[in-house]
Amino acid sequence: MRFLCLSDVHGNVDALAAVLAMAERRGFSRLLVAGDLCFPGDAPLATWRRLLAANASCVQGLSDRALATLDVDRVHPSTDHERARLERLRAARTELGELILARLGKLPTQLRIPIETGGEILLVHGSPADPSEPFSHDMTDEELSALVGDDPADVIVCGGSHVPFDRQVGDVRIVNVGSVGEAPGGGYAHATFVETSPSGVMVDQVVVPSGRAA
Repeated sequence: MRFLCLSDVHGNVDALAAVLAMAERRGFSRLLVAGDLCFPGDAPLATWRRLLAANASCVQGLSDRALATLDVDRVHPSTDHERARLERLRAARTELGELILARLGKLPTQLRIPIETGGEILLVHGSPADPSEPFSHDMTDEELSALVGDDPADVIVCGGSHVPFDRQVGDVRIVNVGSVGEAPGGGYAHATFVETSPSGVMVDQVVVPSGRAA
Protein backbone atom coordinates (compact mmCIF):
# COMPACT_ATOMS: atom_id res chain seq x y z
CA MET A 1 0.00 0.00 0.00
CA ARG A 2 1.25 3.47 -0.89
CA PHE A 3 -0.05 6.18 1.43
CA LEU A 4 0.15 9.92 0.81
CA CYS A 5 0.43 11.45 4.27
CA LEU A 6 -0.23 15.13 4.91
CA SER A 7 -0.99 17.41 7.83
CA ASP A 8 -1.69 21.01 8.80
CA VAL A 9 -3.32 22.19 5.60
CA HIS A 10 -4.78 25.12 7.55
CA GLY A 11 -7.22 26.16 4.84
CA ASN A 12 -4.57 26.72 2.16
CA VAL A 13 -6.27 25.12 -0.82
CA ASP A 14 -3.62 26.24 -3.34
CA ALA A 15 -0.86 24.47 -1.41
CA LEU A 16 -3.08 21.40 -1.07
CA ALA A 17 -3.77 21.43 -4.81
CA ALA A 18 -0.03 21.63 -5.55
CA VAL A 19 0.68 18.65 -3.31
CA LEU A 20 -2.15 16.56 -4.74
CA ALA A 21 -1.10 17.32 -8.31
CA MET A 22 2.42 16.12 -7.53
CA ALA A 23 1.12 13.03 -5.75
CA GLU A 24 -1.25 12.11 -8.56
CA ARG A 25 1.68 12.10 -10.98
CA ARG A 26 3.67 9.83 -8.68
CA GLY A 27 0.71 7.67 -7.68
CA PHE A 28 -0.71 6.70 -4.29
CA SER A 29 -3.39 4.38 -2.93
CA ARG A 30 -4.84 6.28 0.03
CA LEU A 31 -4.67 9.81 1.47
CA LEU A 32 -4.10 10.23 5.22
CA VAL A 33 -4.33 13.70 6.80
CA ALA A 34 -3.21 14.31 10.39
CA GLY A 35 -5.52 17.20 11.26
CA ASP A 36 -5.63 21.00 11.24
CA LEU A 37 -7.55 21.04 7.99
CA CYS A 38 -9.39 24.32 7.41
CA PHE A 39 -8.19 27.16 9.68
CA PRO A 40 -6.84 29.89 9.57
CA GLY A 41 -6.31 30.04 5.79
CA ASP A 42 -8.55 31.95 3.42
CA ALA A 43 -10.23 28.92 1.78
CA PRO A 44 -11.71 26.69 4.49
CA LEU A 45 -14.65 25.43 2.44
CA ALA A 46 -12.64 24.81 -0.73
CA THR A 47 -10.06 22.94 1.35
CA TRP A 48 -12.72 20.74 2.93
CA ARG A 49 -14.26 19.98 -0.46
CA ARG A 50 -10.86 19.13 -1.96
CA LEU A 51 -10.12 16.70 0.86
CA LEU A 52 -13.57 15.18 0.53
CA ALA A 53 -13.12 14.73 -3.22
CA ALA A 54 -9.77 13.01 -2.59
CA ASN A 55 -11.40 10.53 -0.16
CA ALA A 56 -9.04 11.66 2.58
CA SER A 57 -8.98 9.80 5.88
CA CYS A 58 -8.58 12.56 8.46
CA VAL A 59 -8.08 12.84 12.20
CA GLN A 60 -8.93 15.89 14.28
CA GLY A 61 -6.37 18.60 14.96
CA LEU A 62 -6.52 21.44 17.47
CA SER A 63 -7.87 23.98 15.00
CA ASP A 64 -10.52 21.50 13.81
CA ARG A 65 -11.74 21.11 17.39
CA ALA A 66 -11.69 24.88 17.91
CA LEU A 67 -13.74 25.46 14.76
CA ALA A 68 -16.28 22.87 15.82
CA THR A 69 -16.66 23.71 19.51
CA LEU A 70 -15.48 27.23 20.37
CA ASP A 71 -18.20 29.76 21.23
CA VAL A 72 -16.65 32.88 19.71
CA ASP A 73 -19.10 35.13 21.57
CA ARG A 74 -17.64 33.99 24.88
CA VAL A 75 -14.03 34.73 23.92
CA HIS A 76 -12.61 38.14 24.84
CA PRO A 77 -9.41 38.91 22.90
CA SER A 78 -6.90 41.29 24.47
CA THR A 79 -4.61 42.06 21.52
CA ASP A 80 -5.06 43.05 17.89
CA HIS A 81 -3.63 39.69 16.84
CA GLU A 82 -6.12 37.82 18.99
CA ARG A 83 -8.99 39.94 17.67
CA ALA A 84 -7.96 39.27 14.05
CA ARG A 85 -7.64 35.55 14.77
CA LEU A 86 -11.07 35.45 16.38
CA GLU A 87 -12.68 37.24 13.44
CA ARG A 88 -10.99 34.80 11.06
CA LEU A 89 -12.38 31.93 13.12
CA ARG A 90 -15.85 33.47 13.02
CA ALA A 91 -15.63 33.88 9.23
CA ALA A 92 -14.40 30.30 8.75
CA ARG A 93 -17.25 28.93 10.86
CA THR A 94 -19.77 30.88 8.79
CA GLU A 95 -18.26 29.71 5.49
CA LEU A 96 -18.14 26.07 6.52
CA GLY A 97 -21.65 25.94 7.93
CA GLU A 98 -23.16 23.82 10.69
CA LEU A 99 -23.05 20.47 8.86
CA ILE A 100 -19.32 20.59 8.16
CA LEU A 101 -18.58 21.99 11.64
CA ALA A 102 -20.42 18.99 13.08
CA ARG A 103 -18.33 16.65 10.93
CA LEU A 104 -15.13 18.36 12.11
CA GLY A 105 -16.29 17.89 15.67
CA LYS A 106 -16.83 14.18 15.11
CA LEU A 107 -13.46 13.46 13.49
CA PRO A 108 -11.55 10.83 15.48
CA THR A 109 -8.39 11.83 17.30
CA GLN A 110 -6.69 8.59 16.19
CA LEU A 111 -6.96 6.23 13.24
CA ARG A 112 -5.32 2.78 13.17
CA ILE A 113 -4.52 1.11 9.86
CA PRO A 114 -3.30 -2.51 9.62
CA ILE A 115 -0.32 -3.02 7.30
CA GLU A 116 1.16 -6.01 5.51
CA THR A 117 3.90 -6.63 8.09
CA GLY A 118 1.22 -7.58 10.62
CA GLY A 119 1.68 -4.30 12.45
CA GLU A 120 -0.18 -1.03 12.15
CA ILE A 121 0.09 2.66 11.33
CA LEU A 122 -1.33 5.11 13.85
CA LEU A 123 -2.49 8.44 12.40
CA VAL A 124 -2.70 11.19 15.04
CA HIS A 125 -2.34 14.96 15.04
CA GLY A 126 -0.03 15.24 18.02
CA SER A 127 1.05 12.07 19.81
CA PRO A 128 -0.49 8.90 21.28
CA ALA A 129 -0.05 10.19 24.84
CA ASP A 130 -1.77 13.48 24.00
CA PRO A 131 -3.32 14.33 20.61
CA SER A 132 -2.71 18.02 21.39
CA GLU A 133 1.00 17.56 22.16
CA PRO A 134 3.08 17.14 18.97
CA PHE A 135 6.36 15.38 18.45
CA SER A 136 9.02 17.83 17.27
CA HIS A 137 12.26 17.31 15.40
CA ASP A 138 14.43 18.69 18.21
CA MET A 139 13.16 16.35 20.94
CA THR A 140 15.45 13.74 22.47
CA ASP A 141 14.65 10.05 22.13
CA GLU A 142 13.53 10.09 25.77
CA GLU A 143 11.10 12.95 25.13
CA LEU A 144 9.73 11.22 22.05
CA SER A 145 9.33 7.94 23.95
CA ALA A 146 7.36 9.69 26.68
CA LEU A 147 4.85 10.92 24.08
CA VAL A 148 4.64 7.46 22.49
CA GLY A 149 3.78 5.94 25.86
CA ASP A 150 2.76 2.31 25.60
CA ASP A 151 1.02 2.63 22.24
CA PRO A 152 1.40 -0.58 20.21
CA ALA A 153 1.70 1.03 16.75
CA ASP A 154 4.74 0.24 14.62
CA VAL A 155 4.57 3.53 12.67
CA ILE A 156 3.14 6.80 13.99
CA VAL A 157 2.19 9.32 11.30
CA CYS A 158 1.64 12.76 12.80
CA GLY A 159 1.81 16.53 12.31
CA GLY A 160 1.35 19.48 14.61
CA SER A 161 4.88 20.90 14.72
CA HIS A 162 5.04 21.87 11.00
CA VAL A 163 8.59 20.46 10.62
CA PRO A 164 8.91 17.00 9.03
CA PHE A 165 11.18 14.27 10.34
CA ASP A 166 11.52 10.49 10.32
CA ARG A 167 12.93 8.91 13.52
CA GLN A 168 13.19 5.40 14.87
CA VAL A 169 12.76 5.35 18.65
CA GLY A 170 12.98 1.85 20.06
CA ASP A 171 10.47 -0.30 18.17
CA VAL A 172 8.45 2.68 16.91
CA ARG A 173 9.00 4.72 13.77
CA ILE A 174 7.77 8.31 14.16
CA VAL A 175 7.03 10.08 10.87
CA ASN A 176 6.09 13.72 11.28
CA VAL A 177 4.79 14.85 7.89
CA GLY A 178 5.25 18.60 8.43
CA SER A 179 2.72 21.09 7.07
CA VAL A 180 0.98 21.70 3.77
CA GLY A 181 -0.33 25.17 4.54
CA GLU A 182 2.08 26.60 7.12
CA ALA A 183 5.51 25.21 6.32
CA PRO A 184 8.11 27.45 8.00
CA GLY A 185 9.35 30.17 5.65
CA GLY A 186 6.53 29.79 3.13
CA GLY A 187 6.60 29.12 -0.59
CA TYR A 188 6.53 25.34 -0.24
CA ALA A 189 4.53 22.49 1.28
CA HIS A 190 5.43 19.14 2.81
CA ALA A 191 4.22 15.73 1.71
CA THR A 192 5.25 12.23 2.79
CA PHE A 193 4.80 8.93 0.98
CA VAL A 194 4.68 5.88 3.24
CA GLU A 195 4.89 2.61 1.30
CA THR A 196 4.15 -0.62 3.13
CA SER A 197 4.76 -4.23 2.09
CA PRO A 198 5.28 -7.59 3.80
CA SER A 199 9.01 -6.82 3.92
CA GLY A 200 8.73 -3.46 5.68
CA VAL A 201 7.99 0.26 5.46
CA MET A 202 9.62 2.87 3.22
CA VAL A 203 9.26 6.62 3.83
CA ASP A 204 9.86 9.35 1.24
CA GLN A 205 9.49 12.96 2.44
CA VAL A 206 8.97 15.54 -0.31
CA VAL A 207 9.01 19.34 -0.52
CA VAL A 208 6.56 20.81 -3.05
CA PRO A 209 6.62 24.43 -4.32
CA SER A 210 3.30 25.97 -3.28
CA GLY A 211 3.61 29.67 -4.10
CA ARG A 212 2.53 30.61 -0.58
CA ALA A 213 4.18 33.79 0.65
CA ALA A 214 5.81 33.83 4.05
